[in-house]
Amino acid sequence: MKVLAITLWVLLFLVLKNTKFVVCVGICRENEQRALESLNKEVDDPSDLPSSWVVGKDCCEWEGVVCNNLTHHVIELHIVRYLRINSLEWLPSLLSLEHLDMHYVDLSKATNWLQVINMLPSLVDLSLSDCSLHHIQPLLHHNFSSLETLDLSENMFNSPVPKWIFNLAKLVFLDLSGCNFTGPFPEGPVNFTSLTTFKASRNSFNYLLPKWLFDLSNLEHLDLSYNMLSGKLPNVIGKLGNLEYLYLSGNLFEGEVSEIFNGNFVSAEMGNSSLILLSLYGNKLTGALPESLGQLSMLKTFVISNNRLEGVVTESHFSKLTQLKYFLASKNNLTLKVSENWIPPFQAESIKIRGWNIGPLFPVWFRTQKLITDVDISDGGIQGEVPTWFWNLTSQIRFLNLSHNQFVGEVPIISVPSIEYGDPWLMYLGSNNFSGPLPQISTNVTELDLSDNSFSKGLSNLLCEAKNRSYKLEIFNLKGNDLSEEIPDCWMNWPELRVLILRDNNLIGGIPKSIEYLGNLRSLDLGRNRLNGSFPSSLGNCTKLHKIDLSENEFVGKLPSWLGMRFPTLIVLILRSNKFDGELPQELCHLKDLQILDLANNAFVGIIPRCIGNFSAMVKGKNEVDDLNYSYYMGVLIESATVTTKGNTYQYDTILPLFTSMDLSSNNLSGDIPISLTRLVGLRSFNISKNNLTGRIPNGIGDMKVLESVDLSENQLYGQIPQSFSSLCTLSFLNLSDNNLSGMIPLSTQLQSFDQTSFQGNKLCGLPLLVNCNSGVKVPNGEYEEDESDKDEVDWFYISMAIGFALSFWSVCGSLLFKRSWRRAYFRFLDRSWEMLIAKAPIC
Repeated sequence: MKVLAITLWVLLFLVLKNTKFVVCVGICRENEQRALESLNKEVDDPSDLPSSWVVGKDCCEWEGVVCNNLTHHVIELHIVRYLRINSLEWLPSLLSLEHLDMHYVDLSKATNWLQVINMLPSLVDLSLSDCSLHHIQPLLHHNFSSLETLDLSENMFNSPVPKWIFNLAKLVFLDLSGCNFTGPFPEGPVNFTSLTTFKASRNSFNYLLPKWLFDLSNLEHLDLSYNMLSGKLPNVIGKLGNLEYLYLSGNLFEGEVSEIFNGNFVSAEMGNSSLILLSLYGNKLTGALPESLGQLSMLKTFVISNNRLEGVVTESHFSKLTQLKYFLASKNNLTLKVSENWIPPFQAESIKIRGWNIGPLFPVWFRTQKLITDVDISDGGIQGEVPTWFWNLTSQIRFLNLSHNQFVGEVPIISVPSIEYGDPWLMYLGSNNFSGPLPQISTNVTELDLSDNSFSKGLSNLLCEAKNRSYKLEIFNLKGNDLSEEIPDCWMNWPELRVLILRDNNLIGGIPKSIEYLGNLRSLDLGRNRLNGSFPSSLGNCTKLHKIDLSENEFVGKLPSWLGMRFPTLIVLILRSNKFDGELPQELCHLKDLQILDLANNAFVGIIPRCIGNFSAMVKGKNEVDDLNYSYYMGVLIESATVTTKGNTYQYDTILPLFTSMDLSSNNLSGDIPISLTRLVGLRSFNISKNNLTGRIPNGIGDMKVLESVDLSENQLYGQIPQSFSSLCTLSFLNLSDNNLSGMIPLSTQLQSFDQTSFQGNKLCGLPLLVNCNSGVKVPNGEYEEDESDKDEVDWFYISMAIGFALSFWSVCGSLLFKRSWRRAYFRFLDRSWEMLIAKAPIC
């Protein structure tokens, strides 16, 4: 054997010695070079490609291109964040391509993208995330036998999930999130009990079970979140034994949550589960949380917030969750019942169970959580004082929400570590019964909500304690307390402040000059206090403001002209119920983004500015909401406005970007209604009642198609109600009472539905008023009668009219009776007239 082996090695040496090799190191294959060079023609702007992509230069040296060291085939292609690519016809030449990453590339014009990519037999990883794809074609046969990673997230397919995707045998990572996929999850087997009959017959077994179920057996990561998937939770997912990460959040799944726990990943026979993350947030799931949750021994993250679960959660639900770090289950109707001395088996970092019934005693088991950084036990029915040991934990808790409970007592110093960088520190203690003076806070606290409590005294203890420090506080909400005294002049220490809410207190005095240091301020709400003085000039430096609310105070004087010049992004201006006077400055019309203007119940005089139609946000609306979400956590604090409309007061927050309102009521304004008002076709609420306005209602008011509330009452308007009023189909509140309007109320499905009080105090007639437009006489029972003075006289006018009618009738109808061509022409005329009448009639 040794002799034979030596002989073979000698022969191999001689062959190698006499053989010539041609080695093409570093040279891209010619056909693949041409294919990549042709890509330049398919990019809208080739200058956006990397500078290394030079025609004639070896493509293996191009940025984002990786070639095999031995074969020189292109095996990886990373083209990300470039302008639009119009076609992928060049791609099939790269037959050895294994990794294709084109996320954030606009492929909206590459309509056959899937058929082209299906020609790549060696593809292992495919990422087309956020590529503006709108159609995913059906495949009779796929060529993705090697595919391990598939990422099609953040596209808009608007279709069911293609079943071929679940027929990828080697798939390990699948991300289809944010694709607007619809319909139920692809069906799997309903009854597994009969499968034992077919253990001896492989063909029968495969016939009963869908092939895609077996082909996903290697799947470790499945993300179907933020689609429109519906129906019950797919219990077949529980059969995927290697699954580690499962995201089904943000869909329309309904039914019992226990459906998904019926699979093998919680089965004792299969051993410990491999599941690390399970996210079911934001669906319509019902029922109780199954105790089998406690068997997921590898689970670190469990997210089931914003569902409709109910029932009791006990210690059994956590029995083996030793690895649990994040338990997020807020906004469910669940009750936590554990023993007072319960020691959880986990050391969690985040526990959010808002809306659970966990009271009335404070949950003592939190004392065992040494790593906790996020706590939300708001709206938990907890009473009494917060334990001292828990206040000590606040030095490590970055997000604390104790709001909407029944806590009492004082709040000690809120102390957090002094770190230069890191996540924000958020403290929400609102809607309780905390009392005493305001607590002092550390400089690193970024959001503080102490609203709707019983804190008393003034602001100085908190604001002015450390004069030489710079605080990082961005959101400061003290609404609805018993605070008094003046607002202190210490705002120079709070330069990062973006939201300041002090409404519904008993603060007095003026607005201090140091407010001018709040250059980052976005929202200022000082409404419903006892503040006085003129409009604060110190606000002139707060040029980033979105909202100014000084309502229901005692401010006086004229509005400065710079008010319309210094706030280019102002959306809400509410100054109602003060003592402002003088004329409205023309410069107000420069507030292009203004959506809510409320100057009601002041002493303004003069005319309504003619330029009122320049409020462009009241013309086309403003739907950008990102700037109005102020909190670090999306949706925790959204800009809001208290608006009086339709005779009531409403709070607008989430739909604030869609609402527009103008209220100039209860002033001393005179003159007419500017015609430019009718340009505000996006205005939803308009109130100029209780002024001294004269003139007519503009005829173009019917162009304001989205008007929901109109109040022009208690003025001196005259003339008829414009016929265009009948086209206001969205109108739900109308008050034209106590003016000098006359004539007939226009007929429409809307106007006749309002109460008589909407039109009283005028000289109007017609429904809904009980005044006949012909005689102008009203009887008690609501029926109309002739004037008694005319009953005894013979009116020869009516007699002659009847004779004339008879002669005219027979002269015309007689001709039509004997002349066929005239009859046809006449009836065609009637048909056309009827069609024109229908076309012009208002449709609501």
